[in-house]
Amino acid sequence: MKRSLTKFWERARSEPGLGRNLIAYAVLVALGTTVGGYFLANQRFNPPWEDRYTLYVELDEAAGISPGNGQEVRIAGVQVGDIRSAGITDEGMARLELRIDNGQVVRDDAQLLLRPKSPLNDMYIEISPGTADAPALEDGDTITADRTVSPIQVDDVLAHLDSNTQAAMSSLFAESDVALVNAPKKLPAGLDRTNELLVELAPVMERLETRRKSLARLVNALADVSEAAGKNDVRLERMATSLNLTLGTLSGERENLDATLAQLPELSRELRSTSSSVVRLANQLDPTLANVRKASDELPGALKSFNGSVDELDDFIREAEPVLDKAGPVVSDLRAVAPDLRTIAGDLRPLSADARPLTQMLVPRLDDVAAFVYNTNSVVSLRDANRGILRGLFQLSPETIGGLG
Repeated sequence: MKRSLTKFWERARSEPGLGRNLIAYAVLVALGTTVGGYFLANQRFNPPWEDRYTLYVELDEAAGISPGNGQEVRIAGVQVGDIRSAGITDEGMARLELRIDNGQVVRDDAQLLLRPKSPLNDMYIEISPGTADAPALEDGDTITADRTVSPIQVDDVLAHLDSNTQAAMSSLFAESDVALVNAPKKLPAGLDRTNELLVELAPVMERLETRRKSLARLVNALADVSEAAGKNDVRLERMATSLNLTLGTLSGERENLDATLAQLPELSRELRSTSSSVVRLANQLDPTLANVRKASDELPGALKSFNGSVDELDDFIREAEPVLDKAGPVVSDLRAVAPDLRTIAGDLRPLSADARPLTQMLVPRLDDVAAFVYNTNSVVSLRDANRGILRGLFQLSPETIGGLG
C-alpha cells in the first residue's frame, strides 16, 4: 500500500499537469461534499442512523399535512420529532407516521392535537404525553382517533352557510376593505378610546369575575347538598312523609285557618294604632330625653359642688365632736328626767286647755305689751339719748285699761 502511494506520487510529479488536475479534483470533491451536506441539512435530511422511534397516528382529517417537509411534532411547545409520511386506512381515516426522539416517552393515554402554526395552514402536531401510571408506547405503536383532535377548517364552517349568507359575507369583506382604507388615520384614535374603555371596564370585569367565582361556589355547594340529599333516601322518604302529614293536618284545620286569616285585618288595625301611640310617646319622650341629656351635662358640676359640701360637712362634724362629747352627759341626765317631764306634761295638758281662751285674748294685745315694755324699760335708767337723767314715762290708754279689766 505504501509502495503504491509512492509510485502514484512519483508519477504525479513526473507527468506534466497531473498533480494540478488531482488538486483541482480534490477541491471540487470537497466543495461538492460541503455544499451537498449543507443542502441536506437544510432539506431535513433524515439519515438512517438517527436516534428516533416511529409512532403512527390516526386522524379523522389531516388537512394541511405535507410529509417530508419537516412539519414538527411538539411536546410542551418543544420540537421532539417530525411528520414523515401520510396515508389512508381501510376505514377511510388519515394515518400519519411520526418520528420521535428516543429520549421522549409517549404513553398509552396520550392526547394528540393537530394545530396550525400560521394562517397559511402550516400544521404541526402537539402531543400531551400522558400520565406516569400509563404504559409507554413502543416503536410502531398507534395512537387511535379517539385520542386525537383535528382542527376546524374555515372552509368547513363556510360550507354550512347558504348562498345568501355567503353573498352577504362577501359584501361585508368588500365593505371592510373599503372601510379600512382610512384605517391608518382613524384607527389609532379608535384604538386609544377602546383602550380607555377597557381600562374603565376593568373594575366591572373584576366584579363579574368575583360574582362568577361566588356563583361557582354556590353551584358547588348546591351540588354537594344535592349529592348528600340523594345519598340519604331514608331521610328524604321521612321528609316527604312528614310534609304529607303536615299538609293533611293543615287541610283538616281549614276552618281555623280561615278564622285566623279573618282576624288579620283587625290585628293590622290594632298594630297600626299601637304604632301611632308609640310614635306619639316617642314625640313626648324626645323633650324629656333632651332635658335628661342637659341634666346629665350639668350633673358633673353639681356632683363636684356636692363633694365640696360633703367636705365642709366633714369639717363641721370634726369641729362638733368636742361639743358632742360634752353634750353626752347632759343628754344622759335629760334622758333620766324625761319620764318626769312626760308626767308633768300630762298634768299641764288640762291647764293648757283652760288657758286657751286667755291666750286667744292676749295674742291681739301682744303689740301693745311690746310697746309698753319698750316704753317702760328705762324707768329707772340714769342715761338715755340725751345723756344721764332721772325721769320716767308712763302711758295709759283706754285700750290698755280695757285689757287690764
